[in-house]
Amino acid sequence: MESEEKTVVEEDKSEKESTDNLSILLTTDEDDDRPVYLAGNFNDWVTQDRRFQLLKEEEGIYRFSFPKDFDFPEQLVYKFTKGDWSEVEIDRYGNKTLNRFSDLKSGIQEEHVPKWRKNWLPYRPSQLPKVHLISEEFEIPQLNKTRKIWALLPHDYETSDEQYPVLYLQDAQNLFNENAPYGNWQIDKKLAVMSDYGIGKIIIIAIEHGEKERVLEYNFGKTLLGQGQGKKYIRFVTDTLKPFVDKNFRTKPEREFTGIGGSSMGGLVSIFSGLIYPEVYGKLMIFSPSLWVIPKIKFSFLDFFEPMETKIYLYAGGDESETMVKHTKKFKKRLLKRERIREKMKVKLSINEEGKHSETYWSDEFPKAIEWLFFSDKEGDI
Repeated sequence: MESEEKTVVEEDKSEKESTDNLSILLTTDEDDDRPVYLAGNFNDWVTQDRRFQLLKEEEGIYRFSFPKDFDFPEQLVYKFTKGDWSEVEIDRYGNKTLNRFSDLKSGIQEEHVPKWRKNWLPYRPSQLPKVHLISEEFEIPQLNKTRKIWALLPHDYETSDEQYPVLYLQDAQNLFNENAPYGNWQIDKKLAVMSDYGIGKIIIIAIEHGEKERVLEYNFGKTLLGQGQGKKYIRFVTDTLKPFVDKNFRTKPEREFTGIGGSSMGGLVSIFSGLIYPEVYGKLMIFSPSLWVIPKIKFSFLDFFEPMETKIYLYAGGDESETMVKHTKKFKKRLLKRERIREKMKVKLSINEEGKHSETYWSDEFPKAIEWLFFSDKEGDI
């Protein structure tokens, strides 16, 4: 009898201790292997703060108990994420959820998440950018050729009078084409979701590559691939295409609102675009650049330019090749070797050790790069 009473007392004591400080009990209808985190006004909304990772008790059930010495704000404001805003909670219809609030300092706060985003998806069709074909045969006088060029405009472009920053992207065939043979970046869908979070109001100018002449056009100067036409191609984008875009669309033409980018060889030609025309491009989005074609790239030409405030988002995957990450890190180091340049350039280096040389991984990186380059005050990792 005494033993039973002792057990009841211990259980009561245990239950009291567990509710001395606030515990959040989360249930979810849609579960996977991604960990769950709390982000809120208590940790500057950091989305992958291991101090606020929930414990998975069983499938679809998570718990977090605030430590005894936790300094609660007057009101707790928070959301659940799977480690990033691209992986944040959504409602059962796939829509953005409102912030959660709690005035409790002890006891149990029960919460429920129906669904989660995964790589910024799903999206709302009403938020998709307006895809506008600028021309089937836009003239490239520098190369004596023509090219198909698209503009992706914010979903409400026609009903607003706003001006927008602009990003020029290479390889349009692989950016939003569902029938692309190697997959696509899904930038239309990503921009649709990003607009819900206030980071998608941007014009994308998508320039199709030259098919069999792609490598020739994107190859800059004399490299391991031979003599390229990259200098002429860059002059086309800078001297011909950009003035046309600024004249015909509501752009913010200044350099601080103008970016250029691409992947692989498209990333390589975008690097030189930004470095040779710093007065035009203030943002560079460089994914998996083919730096192997210029293993001893020299930056002495930068001494002839006055350094300007520039942001460079540099991405590489560890499973692309034996040298991709090494070349990319080396490029960043050599670029920032000169103090006068280092003071002006902010570089965000993103490495995915499991990343392959494919559109799937560049698609993953696209929203993060857009946010950091155009909609964030964070300087980078230099």
